[in-house]
Amino acid sequence: MLALVLLALFLWIGGAKYIDATIAAILVVTLMVILGVVTWNDILANTQAWNVLVWFATLVTLAGGLAETKFVDWIAQSLAAILSHRGVIMAAVLLVAAFFLLHYLFASITAHVSALFQVFLVVAITIPGMSRLAWALLLSYPLGLMGILTPYGTGPSPIYYGCGYIKGKDFWSLGFLLGFLFFAVYVLIELPWLTFLKI
Repeated sequence: MLALVLLALFLWIGGAKYIDATIAAILVVTLMVILGVVTWNDILANTQAWNVLVWFATLVTLAGGLAETKFVDWIAQSLAAILSHRGVIMAAVLLVAAFFLLHYLFASITAHVSALFQVFLVVAITIPGMSRLAWALLLSYPLGLMGILTPYGTGPSPIYYGCGYIKGKDFWSLGFLLGFLFFAVYVLIELPWLTFLKI
């Protein structure tokens, strides 16, 4: 097992230019089965791991599809038209709310940032009354709060959900309630704070 762990680390770190990280992981798991470290039945019996795999595989693929089909660009163009006639405070609240709530469509914070952050920042800096840095900070800070919205919002979420620590109905209802609460507190504190900092 120690040799396989070292092999995995070597392939992920030293062989990253030559072999994909996913291929390296599959190779090490295959070697674990061949060498008898684990049995195939052990792998099949780990239902929580299969549950996480299905959640992430499906949702990461869907998130990638949203970007490829230009859905994100369409959202940005629609928001730009809506926000162009608003005051800076109302525009900030609406823009951050859209950025926050669109996390329902993404399976990780990384996918969310990769697909949306740059697009939303481009829309935001066209709104007069706030600096580029303030807009970037305003969009960046709620990323840590978004993970509670769904059972697939961050890496640990499917594990909690799959292991039964939090039931499906409770995850969705508590995620919505706490998401609303966190967003309200965030906006009520962050907007005056950025105004106070004058950045």
